[in-house]
Amino acid sequence: MRVLGIETSCDETGVAVYDTAFPGPAGLRAHAVYSQIALHAEYGGVVPELASRDHVRKLLPLVRQTLAEAGLATSDLDGVAYTAGPGLVGALLVGAGTARALAWALDVPAVGVHHMEGHLLAPLMEDDPPQPPFVALLVSGGHTQLVAVEAIGRYRLLGETLDDAAGEAFDKTAKLMGLPYPGGPQLAALAEKGTPGAFRFARPMTDRPGLDFSFSGLKTQVLLAWQQSDQSEQTRADIARGFEDAVVDTLAIKCERALDAAGSNTLVIAGGVGANKRLRAKLQAMCAHRGGRACFPRPALCTDNGAMIAFAGALRLEAGQREDASVNVTPRWDMALLPPLVAGKP
Repeated sequence: MRVLGIETSCDETGVAVYDTAFPGPAGLRAHAVYSQIALHAEYGGVVPELASRDHVRKLLPLVRQTLAEAGLATSDLDGVAYTAGPGLVGALLVGAGTARALAWALDVPAVGVHHMEGHLLAPLMEDDPPQPPFVALLVSGGHTQLVAVEAIGRYRLLGETLDDAAGEAFDKTAKLMGLPYPGGPQLAALAEKGTPGAFRFARPMTDRPGLDFSFSGLKTQVLLAWQQSDQSEQTRADIARGFEDAVVDTLAIKCERALDAAGSNTLVIAGGVGANKRLRAKLQAMCAHRGGRACFPRPALCTDNGAMIAFAGALRLEAGQREDASVNVTPRWDMALLPPLVAGKP
C-alpha cells in the first residue's frame, strides 16, 4: 500500500510516501520538509495565522516534489494520511482539507493521524524495529510524556509534564539568555562548549515518587543564575551545559522508573528533543546497563515530518480504518482515546 502522508500541525510542512510492500527504511520512498523558522524568527515564536498561510503556499508544491522524487504519480497512491491533531487548528485544517480533497479526487481512503502517535511509531520505520510492549518517551516542544505501549493503538499514559515541555523549556531558557530563535538547538550547541559541573541545577521532581515532570522551576533557576553571573560567553556556555545536564538526567531518571513500572527493558524515544546527542547517549547507556535497548528514529525523523504520518496512517489504513469525507481536526486530542489497531503489523 502506497500512502501519502501530510504533516501541518505547526511550523513545518512535511510530505512523504511510505510503501508497505517494503519493510523498514526501504518503505520510505521519499520525504521532504519545509521549515518556517525564518518566517517566525523575527517574532521570537510561531505566529499561528502566518503558519497557516505558509502551509497553503508550500503544501501542494511539496506534494508534487515528493511524488516526483518517489517516481510516482497521484494515480499510484492507495491512500492518504494527514495529521488531524493535536496542533494549531488553522494549520491542521490546511493539511486535512488538502488530504481529503486529494483522497476524494483519487477515490482512495484517507485517515487522520494523531501527531504524537506518528512520533511514537517513527522508530518502527528503522531496521530491527522494537515490538510492543515497550515504554515510549515522547519529548518535544509541546509534549513530554511517558507512555506504556501495550500494542500499536493501545497506549497508557504513565506520566507527563505539569507545565513546560522539555523542548519548550529549552527554547524559553535560550531566549532568556539572549540566544536567537529557535533557541533549543542553539542552547544545545552552546552546551557543547560548557564546563561540566560549573553550574548544577536541580533535577525537578526526582526526589519524590511518580513519573510526572516539571521544568518551569528549573527555568527560573537558570534565569537567576544568568542574572547574577558576569554574563560572559563562557558563563553562558557553562549555564547552558548545566541546564542541559539537568534536563537529560531528569528524563533518564524518570525513564528508568517507567521501565521498572511497566516491567520492560525496551525504551522508544521520539520527538524533537530525541535528536539531542547527550540525551541519546544517556538513555542508550541506561538501557544497556539494564540489558535492554533504547530505540530512536534517525535525527531527520525526530522533528515534525510527513514520513511518520505516512507510516502511522499506512498501519491504520491496512487495518481497515477510514475517515468519512468531512474535514475534521482535533487541536486537543488524548492519545489514549485512539482506537486500537485491529489488523496489520509494522
